[in-house]
Amino acid sequence: MQEECLICRARLVYLERDELMECAVCHKKEPSKTRCENGHYVCNACHMKGLDAVFGICMRETSKNPVEILEKLMAQPFCHMHGPEHHVLVGAALLTAYRNAGGELELEAALTEMQSRGRSVPGGACGFWGACGAGISAGMFVSIVSGSTPLTVEPFGLSNRMTAAALGRIGEVGGPRCCKRDSYLAILAAIDFARAHFGVEMEKPEVVCTHSAKNNQCIGSRCPFSPANRKSTPPPAAK
Repeated sequence: MQEECLICRARLVYLERDELMECAVCHKKEPSKTRCENGHYVCNACHMKGLDAVFGICMRETSKNPVEILEKLMAQPFCHMHGPEHHVLVGAALLTAYRNAGGELELEAALTEMQSRGRSVPGGACGFWGACGAGISAGMFVSIVSGSTPLTVEPFGLSNRMTAAALGRIGEVGGPRCCKRDSYLAILAAIDFARAHFGVEMEKPEVVCTHSAKNNQCIGSRCPFSPANRKSTPPPAAK
């Protein structure tokens, strides 16, 4: 058994309807559809404890590669195999790489806004809302970059098209959920989108997953980032 429940490591259970749950960490009571087999519930706020460290990491970062930045963020103690923290990390990595690649952006203010918006997307949105938080985070990235509001014209369209593009790639792979896989898919879609619509060229690497051993629901070779699908280098021609 790999990481599931943050309290006892038991498997998570997703319910058909909300039940009143008490967080095993802060003891706050709230409705939720998620608990572990032993009854433990951890609220979104406690699941994301320590996420404020993202700000300092991104402000010091010089990379133009949002996947590389994302990996650094996911390696921090506050990030788990799955969880709503990814709803902030995707957008934060993109904003940072975008600025480093020459995009016009006040990064400090952008990261603050990304934290505020990303934290509002709860865990389980991928299955219960039909909109993965990683894909929404990519849309938030474009919304912040473009200055979109509910009353803007082109920025409104761009941010929604970005979310749609990211969710399209996530939906093509299908479930069950993997926060790492969906984060990679959202970021790769955003790299293409930023190049096409803003003329900003972030670095786009080949992604090979190193997290599968921690994921009880890993889809294996069906995942586009599975090591089994990595392009092999052809042998040199015989002399």
